[in-house]
Amino acid sequence: MEVLVFKTNLRFKKQINAVTPHINNLQGIARWNVDLDDTDKILRIESVDLSPRSVEVTLQQAGYFCEELQ
Repeated sequence: MEVLVFKTNLRFKKQINAVTPHINNLQGIARWNVDLDDTDKILRIESVDLSPRSVEVTLQQAGYFCEELQ
């Protein structure tokens, strides 16, 4: 299990609700959450064999900014 961490521009619960089906469609995710209290609106994903780029593309296609943090 690995933890992927991303900076996003998700600011509101309704935006998280909008991207939920997109994230849930990605294969290999065990659990995920968004920390709206963090200044970078951190998306954390616990996964097995998931490409960070696929997460970035998925959120960008849904209309949001997403960038992996190293």
